[in-house]
Amino acid sequence: MAIITISREMGTGAYQIAKEVAKKLKFTLVDGPKIAEVASKYGISAEILGKVDERPPAYVTADDRLHAAYLSTIELILLDFVKKGNVILYGRGGQDLLVGMQNVLRLRFIAPFDMRVENLAEREWIDPDLARELIRKCDHQRGGFIHFYFDRNWNDPQGYDLLFNTSRISKGAIVESIVAAAKDPKLSEAEPEAKELLAEIILGKQIETALLKSDKLENLHFKIVARAGKVALSGHVHSDAERDEAIRVAGKVKGVEQVVNNLQVVNFKPYKD
Repeated sequence: MAIITISREMGTGAYQIAKEVAKKLKFTLVDGPKIAEVASKYGISAEILGKVDERPPAYVTADDRLHAAYLSTIELILLDFVKKGNVILYGRGGQDLLVGMQNVLRLRFIAPFDMRVENLAEREWIDPDLARELIRKCDHQRGGFIHFYFDRNWNDPQGYDLLFNTSRISKGAIVESIVAAAKDPKLSEAEPEAKELLAEIILGKQIETALLKSDKLENLHFKIVARAGKVALSGHVHSDAERDEAIRVAGKVKGVEQVVNNLQVVNFKPYKD
């Protein structure tokens, strides 16, 4: 169940490297087109996928909650691919989604801004000024996505195992380095424990998705921890009714055998000046 995750800045050439690594290792590359192939089976249309993929919701309206639910569903798609093993998760916070799993090789691709602008302009045959604007917007969205969804700085090197500056190292050398790292025995040795943790991550994500889809919960201000069918909900809700709804929804998710209620009811009134 070897797993590689890739985080990339736009214009670094990471996609071509990912395709070459997938070919050499005979791994499945899980990218946008691959997700689009199966999205309809999870209730996500091509239009919705285009609107929410790798974009953070504002999380202030019902539509934003639905946006977050779709993002959570996309993560379930990624996790289902991970269960099959031998995959490369391209973007979409894979390194943070699989946090704690020791059989995951987490990669990060960077390059100087001006070089990325030049690469994008040449690849897409567009004006450099437009390329500059697109890259700034993309960096902002991807960084915001990681910050919103995983509460982590996208640029923090501690979130990755290998970081490649594509302006300094050739594509061939990078590919060979990744292939060699993916074959490290330490990754395969961690697989048994990783399978157990993966099952818990999937169950927690299924519960989170179900809670986001409930129109009886105003916001999700709590943590979900799943262990062998036992689920603990902690944090706070705004009423007894919300607490009961959260417990009910979590309990209905397939695989949940017991729900431990550690939710606190915190009543408040909006401040009036």
